Amino acid sequence: MSESSEYLTWRRLWNETAEKRGDRVEARWLCEHASGTQGVEFDEILDEHPTTRCLAHLDAMLTRLETGEPLQYVMGRWAFRHLDVMVDSRVLIPRPETELLVDIVVDHCRERRVAQQKLLIADLGTGSGVIGLSVLAEMPPDSCEVWMTDISDDAINVARANAAGIGRSATWARFAVGSWCDALPIELRGNVDVIVSNPPYIADNDPAVDDSVRQWEPRSALFAGPDGLDDVRVIAAQAAQWLTPGGMLAIEIGYQQGDQVRDIFESAGLSGIAVHRDLAGHDRFVSGIRSR
Repeated sequence: MSESSEYLTWRRLWNETAEKRGDRVEARWLCEHASGTQGVEFDEILDEHPTTRCLAHLDAMLTRLETGEPLQYVMGRWAFRHLDVMVDSRVLIPRPETELLVDIVVDHCRERRVAQQKLLIADLGTGSGVIGLSVLAEMPPDSCEVWMTDISDDAINVARANAAGIGRSATWARFAVGSWCDALPIELRGNVDVIVSNPPYIADNDPAVDDSVRQWEPRSALFAGPDGLDDVRVIAAQAAQWLTPGGMLAIEIGYQQGDQVRDIFESAGLSGIAVHRDLAGHDRFVSGIRSR
């Protein structure tokens, strides 16, 4: 964008950015982000001239995109369900499929909750915090306490920052650094109503993984051994000890892992096991109940 801002409007910048990127929707997101507006606010400034600072911001984002850096990291934020969250290279980019995992958790919590009982939920490997924070934001006020754990200090810092976006509900957000359930306070053992996780589930040498994912997203949040299920096995074994009777474990999986994960859950002593599909009809989540 070399032309002086004196002769440019946001409308023209949007058109030029769309031509450059080949995506008019993405171009609008970038222009909105550079201008500090969104939605109707952006429509109202289409015929205004961008400042030099706004132009520089847009140019910087376009340069980063040209290196292959994901749009979500370039913008520094992304939408997940009802949240607008901060994301960067310290955490995995939230995927639309994961939004359905929140539905599974919230539905279980609403069925399980009785008057005046506060539910205990653990979101393991929380990353940006989108699962745990969405549950807090969508459950009735003061109805649950959510522990968000991650082995990465950086990830926990991102999740803490995102907690500010859910307002009063963040009162019941808890954060801990450590590996899966080992990060939880020992007094929660046997008392957790829901354990939820989107763990690493990609096999180490899976050739189907996009190059941009390998290059930009944190490896520790993606890969988990020869079959991609090393961490799922650990979580399932721990869940049987940390859940209260009737408590649920729900995790995201790879689309070809449904039968294997069902067996893992059964071996861990969980019952009522269900494999849930995503909107594309692929196996994507597995849930199970501690029966005793």
